[in-house]
Amino acid sequence: MPASHTLAASPATCHWGVFSASLKPVLTVQSGDRVTLHCVSGAAEIIPKGDFIVLPEHREITAALTAPVGGGHILTGPVAIEGARPGDVLEVRIIDIKLRQDWGWNIIRPLAGTIPEDFPATRLLNIPLDRERMLAKLPWGVDLPLAPFFGVIGVAPPAAWGTISTIQPRAHGGNLDNKELVAGTTLYLPVHAPGALFSAGDGHALQGDGEVCTTAIETALSGTFELHLRRGAAIDLPRAETPTHYITMAMDPDLDVCAKTALRQMISLIQEKANLSREDAYTLCSIAADMRVTQTVNQHKGIHFMLAKKALHG
Repeated sequence: MPASHTLAASPATCHWGVFSASLKPVLTVQSGDRVTLHCVSGAAEIIPKGDFIVLPEHREITAALTAPVGGGHILTGPVAIEGARPGDVLEVRIIDIKLRQDWGWNIIRPLAGTIPEDFPATRLLNIPLDRERMLAKLPWGVDLPLAPFFGVIGVAPPAAWGTISTIQPRAHGGNLDNKELVAGTTLYLPVHAPGALFSAGDGHALQGDGEVCTTAIETALSGTFELHLRRGAAIDLPRAETPTHYITMAMDPDLDVCAKTALRQMISLIQEKANLSREDAYTLCSIAADMRVTQTVNQHKGIHFMLAKKALHG
């Protein structure tokens, strides 16, 4: 019988700014179990000094853990899945995502973002979030509906990679910043290390494709994930599936490389799902799939292709 687990955010259950196959799991679960991860977001510098309520564990984590040089994300985990081994696929069913606080933050930093040459100064906003109405109250008087998701969802990279930053998305997932990964979506991640070592964080209350100033409305989230091991279903890059769409992803410093790789991934996916030739799959991508820029700010940029299931199955 699958079990349910809850992992609070604390200095003992979080790691800051890195992925590594050498990280020790803080929880071990069975395939099919559900795990609720409570997460926080941001270094001490973004914590507001006004009337907002700050989670006590946020202050504890930023005081106890050392932020890596160059920055990175505070992640809850890693969670090991019993029996996971390299070559498997971890199917991550995103069951639920909830806001943990009534504020978020957005920052512009020098030398960062899509057009850093145009914005040389730091600007930090703390943005009120209406959790009942699920709205962000922007300082210029506009309210926008929230669509929360985790910017970082990933597993350990291959051991040969050593310790890597959470900033660049790679084949292990990580800082995908894909706004389609809301509750009800399933993410597929290639397993590179024993136990898979699943972590999540970098909560976003709302983000546009591109995330052009480097940050979304960053905030603390709780996520409930159902984790399933899939044997013999090897993939080499993350994929996702919504109730209505298939999604392939690619990440690289060169956006053109991202586009080609994500397209090739979608052609392969189409051939796996339907008895079509590569030429037919390529044609279908051209007339029915949407190529979207995931983000342009994480050193490794991102492209994702979205294909409506009805375009493939009728």
